[in-house]
This record gives sequence, structure tokens and C-alpha cells, in this order.
Amino acid sequence: MTTNTVKTSDGVEIFYKDWGHGTPIVFSHGWPLSADDWDAQMLYFLERGYRVIAHDRRGHGRSSQVGSSHDMDHYADDLLAVVEHLDLGGAIHVGHSTGGGEVVRYLARHGQARASKAVLIAAVPPLMLQTPDNPGGLPKDVFDGFRQQVASNRAQFYRDVPAGPFYGYNRPGATPSEGIIQNWWRQGMMGAALAHYDGIAAFSETDFRHDLKKITLPVLVQHGDDDQIVPYASSGPLTAALLPNGVLKTYAGFPHGMPTTHAEVINADILAFIEAC
Repeated sequence: MTTNTVKTSDGVEIFYKDWGHGTPIVFSHGWPLSADDWDAQMLYFLERGYRVIAHDRRGHGRSSQVGSSHDMDHYADDLLAVVEHLDLGGAIHVGHSTGGGEVVRYLARHGQARASKAVLIAAVPPLMLQTPDNPGGLPKDVFDGFRQQVASNRAQFYRDVPAGPFYGYNRPGATPSEGIIQNWWRQGMMGAALAHYDGIAAFSETDFRHDLKKITLPVLVQHGDDDQIVPYASSGPLTAALLPNGVLKTYAGFPHGMPTTHAEVINADILAFIEAC
């Protein structure tokens, strides 16, 4: 096992993990987390003979806390830097939430020559923001509220989100895991407040509709119908419909953070998708 960094064309140090051998699976994490959010997936696929790679997005985790360029184009370019640095071929890209947008923008912006399949988990495409041609999106004041809380008391906000809607712990009968909540908080607080503040616009205002139409490789879209962060009706089904070769798998009652809360189900379905002809 190794941990390394790669320097991007604009001088940003991107931290990444690269474990194992075999077909590469590249993981892109959600906001405001880090590569550590993929522990349950990386260990699972490593044990099954895959090479697993995950990086910290610029401004997140252990990557450079730069003062600008926190947008989907730069996120996609940073992912390309990791892929080229490791000379990956036939990679399977897996993105959760904001990371799903990163994967979509990467494949549309930089092509699919080095990729074979993709998985989008509770991902932000096609477009989270409510606009005249996207009436089902969330109003801008929702995201303004996120920005206000990041700017005023990020530490408390990062305690409240995982303890409530992110993992569905606010639902009747839910059993919150203090370890999961604190790990979310730890990852969030490792990153830069500015990167997280600017990143809210990146994940909420980026329009991926044209990007999705360009992606011709097989894509599995996984989304829970009780997602309180990226609402199901305005995301998963619409994304799958725009993908030329996309398939939607809906999970009844699963929350936004289902790769953690329901890792055994999500991992098994990803494995089946990867190994299908």
C-alpha cells in the first residue's frame, strides 16, 4: 500500500491512495469529505483483487488548501492528473454526491479512452439548483443557508449534518452511529473553509445535462428514494434518462450516505455491475 501526491498543472498538490493491483477502481468523494469516506469500498474491492485509488479533492482532506479554482472543471482536471500520473487504463470511476458530478465532468471534458465503466451514487447531476428550465431543483436560498453556516460555525454545521439528514439518522427508528458522525466531522474539518464555501456553488449550480449526453460507456446510477441531501426525483431518474447507456437502481428508504450505512448492499451491486459483460 502506498500514499502519494501528484502536482497539477496549476501547482496544486493532490493527495491520493493507491492500493493493490488489477483493474483500477477510482473513487471520487462527496462534499466536504475526503478519500477516507471510501474506506468501506476500498477495503471491499481490494480484497477482491482490484486496484483501488481515491484522492482528496483540492482544498479537501490532505490536498493543497488553495485560495481559488474550486469548480467542477478544476475538479475534473485534478482527477485527470491522478489518472495520467498513475497511467491508468480501463478504469472504473465511482463518484458519490459531488464526486458523481466530478466523474461526469471528467468523462465529458477529458474523454473516455482511459475508462471502462462508471458508477454514480446519490450524485448531484443533472442539476441541483432550481432554475426556469429545472423547476424541480432546490431553491438558491437552501444553498445560501449552507454557505451561511459554513461561514459562521462550520464545526457545528459539520456535526449537525451527519447526525441528521446525511445518514438518515433523523428518521424514526434510526440508530445513529457516533463513530460515523465523528468521522464525518473529522474529514470535514480537515479541509479548508474557503474550498467548502466555494464548493457549494460547484455542486449546486453546475449544469451536467449536456455532459451526461456525451458519456457512452456503461453507467450505473444508484440512488436512495429517501435521500434528504440530493432529492431522488430531481436527480437519479433524470440522470439515468440522459445517459445513453445508463441504468438506474433505486433503493427504498436508503439515505444520501448509503455507501456507509448500507455498504454491504451498495458494494455488492457495484461488484455485480463491474463484473457483468
